[in-house]
Amino acid sequence: MIDALIRLSLTHRVAVIALALFLLVLGSWQASQLPIDVLPDVNRPRVVVLTEAPGLAPEEVEALVTLPLEVALNGATGVQAVRSASGIGLSVIYVEFDWGTDIYVDRQIVNERLQLAADKLPPGMRPQLAPISSIMGQILIVGMWSEGDATSPMELRTLADWTVRQRLLKIPGVAQVLVMGGQRQQFQVLVDPSQLLAYGVTLADVEAAVRESNANATGGYLDEQGSDELVVRSLGRVQTLDDLRRVVVTTRSGRPITIEQVARVVHGAAVQRGDAAAHVRTEEGFTGGPAVVLTINKQPEADTREVTREVVAAMDELRTGVPDDVHISTELFRQSQFIDRAIGNVSEALREGGILVVIVLFVFLLNFRTTLITLTAIPLSIVVTALVFRWFGLSINTMTLGGLAVAIGELVDDAIVDAENVYRRLRENRQSATPRPALAVVYDASREIRGSIVYGTVIVVVMFTPLFALSGMEGRLFEPIAVAYIVSILCSLLVSLTVTPVLASWLLPRARFMRREREGLVLRALQAAAQGAIAFSLRHRALVLGSAAAAFVLAAVEAARLERDFLPPFNEGSAQVNVVLRPGTNLRQSNEVAEVVGDRLRQVDDVVAIVRRTGRAEDD
Repeated sequence: MIDALIRLSLTHRVAVIALALFLLVLGSWQASQLPIDVLPDVNRPRVVVLTEAPGLAPEEVEALVTLPLEVALNGATGVQAVRSASGIGLSVIYVEFDWGTDIYVDRQIVNERLQLAADKLPPGMRPQLAPISSIMGQILIVGMWSEGDATSPMELRTLADWTVRQRLLKIPGVAQVLVMGGQRQQFQVLVDPSQLLAYGVTLADVEAAVRESNANATGGYLDEQGSDELVVRSLGRVQTLDDLRRVVVTTRSGRPITIEQVARVVHGAAVQRGDAAAHVRTEEGFTGGPAVVLTINKQPEADTREVTREVVAAMDELRTGVPDDVHISTELFRQSQFIDRAIGNVSEALREGGILVVIVLFVFLLNFRTTLITLTAIPLSIVVTALVFRWFGLSINTMTLGGLAVAIGELVDDAIVDAENVYRRLRENRQSATPRPALAVVYDASREIRGSIVYGTVIVVVMFTPLFALSGMEGRLFEPIAVAYIVSILCSLLVSLTVTPVLASWLLPRARFMRREREGLVLRALQAAAQGAIAFSLRHRALVLGSAAAAFVLAAVEAARLERDFLPPFNEGSAQVNVVLRPGTNLRQSNEVAEVVGDRLRQVDDVVAIVRRTGRAEDD
């Protein structure tokens, strides 16, 4: 079969080169379209259930909300684990499913179970599913603050909630935008107890009046205007403070008692459970202060860099519509910068490895044509690997590029063995008294070493196959390395059996260096050194075997003492500082402590931006 492949390639040389060029162009284009991320997709299907329980302590949240939901969710189809966290006024339940399940089917299963538990929850408790998000989903943090406090925290939060957040949610790939900081605006009814007593009104009466008055209703249709019909509406939705003030609470002696007679109606801020601040270094020093911070989470499989570009472009558009004193910063945290840095480091390793391969090949072969023939294996193998990535839905990340970096030195192995053997046989044929046709010599030379090429490649591939047996998070992380390495090595084998013989038959027979009778100086020196080493080893067998055994034992001892970690440390360009205070510490005290920490961090010369989040955001 391999002989037939070599023969077919040499018979249809133009077609082979044309196909190689086509794959080179197609693979390069597909490689530029592949998604880029830090790590492979490690998102285990997980559904998050959030339940707001205003006013309840953690013990009550656990007993009244979390426990009934856990009982309902345990044992659901495909559920592997159920974890929960109960805090002040909030229950969070994580429902984990097995790898490979459809997240939308999983969410449907959880929804069905939540319906069964609805009647066991306190009145007003409505569990909701958090948006589908990636485990690496926090891709960007945007800060908004007012220079000189010309815009109040309430206006700033309203702008973030109803303008900025709504615009960002329209961007494809954005799963969730969490807003934190500022003051959420409310219509507040501040009841005067003395006036309640004077008019004989209870607090429950005021609450019921506010609740029941704020609604629109339908009144049917009127069809008495010729060909037109009119929709009858009862408009009761509160839009201004005056609308709320004129709401009737009850009547006394035929006279209506309105809310403004028993209470003050004002714009006020909702009770805060979280706050935020942002600071950015400028030439004059740090600017910023208390701010509204928006955390953007992406959807699974979304391209982090593309989503980041669209978010930044959207924020640039919004800058023209905000007050002049409002400053918007998208430089507080960007995961895309870490991705660019990580991909750049691995790409640099690939580039330097390729340059070293070129230098070494030329030093050993001492001619450009053989070096060129050998190097064709690298770009062809990489672009075909990119096509396989596109086919299987893989991304370009540190793991896949790491597999290519490991393989780059071996991509030319098969091609160099074939090209060197063809070169040697052609030179011998040129010096022969009865030279044979060059094409026949190339064919025989390629057949001669086909066994060593194929067997060597198969052995290397088999060594990497155990990575496919890894399960869970480990399998998700390390399988792309095996895919990148094995596919690129197999592609280099295919190139050495097809493209390499064709190029050798075109470029080598008439080359000037074929007239040389001896190998290059470096190659002759290495051959002499190898012969000396072999002779020494055969004369001192016990010494050689003993040294090898001692080296193995020493290496095993040192390997056992090496530090162990799941992943190497990453230089993300950012650091997270967690300040943990005693339970029950209020938001004001937490803010004060966080500001002290922020002041110390701003004194570090290399710090360019700081974002602080204290407490939690609504629906976070």
